Amino acid sequence: MDCSEGIDEEGLARLVGRFYAKVRADELIGPVFNDAIDDWPEHLEKLTAFWSSLMLTTGRYKGTPMAAHLKHRARLTPAMFERWLGLWRETTAEEMPPQAAAAMQAKANRIAESFKLALMLKLDPAPVPAA
Repeated sequence: MDCSEGIDEEGLARLVGRFYAKVRADELIGPVFNDAIDDWPEHLEKLTAFWSSLMLTTGRYKGTPMAAHLKHRARLTPAMFERWLGLWRETTAEEMPPQAAAAMQAKANRIAESFKLALMLKLDPAPVPAA
């Protein structure tokens, strides 16, 4: 089955809006997002374009999500990623047909793992011992 079956632009926009409404209200991760985002309507459009590019291969998203998240590395914890994924699973299950929800959940799991690795690793170069 095509992983984009049951996914369209309108559904993605609705999903992203409802998901980030939950994120913003969440006690654990809401403060980080609310502090980081100045223009929510613009950010929601960017996030919709991101998911459109991933799931529908539209190429609409132009950006570097890792760089955006690295700026907030000091505030992020593994528990926050788990909470984000839990809300994502819940919202995709509510908003999408089961196979589309499963495809989007799988993609989100891979993204979260990549982000956790990059954000949690100490990216400073190791000191070189004096000879």
